[in-house]
Amino acid sequence: MSTIDQQFVEYIVKTLVNNPEKVLVDRKIDEKGVLLSLSVDPEDVGRVIGKRGATAQSIRTLLRALGTKNDARYNLKIVNTDEDAKPEAPVAAPAAAKDPIEDETSELAEKTRAELADLDDLEI
Repeated sequence: MSTIDQQFVEYIVKTLVNNPEKVLVDRKIDEKGVLLSLSVDPEDVGRVIGKRGATAQSIRTLLRALGTKNDARYNLKIVNTDEDAKPEAPVAAPAAAKDPIEDETSELAEKTRAELADLDDLEI
């Protein structure tokens, strides 16, 4: 059974792609909020991301609005389902559209977490 947030993303994405039957939204909850992993047919990945990541950013903006209404924090990860790629490899957004603080796999975020952990160990 899918939740309202999954249905919301599915509805938006299915209207954009050529292969709506291959749209799949997986939902996981962690300490950061709700992570929605979107997978589409490899042929449709470009349509979902859009020029310079504009379409993907618009979907994320709509999700933030839904999160405000539902008092939840949503993150959207677009998963590459191409057979030649590694499984569960996120599709990279353009560098200008990337927010290193929200990108949990970025080096900056990892370095910042390590520095914060070191600060927690200090006795002042």
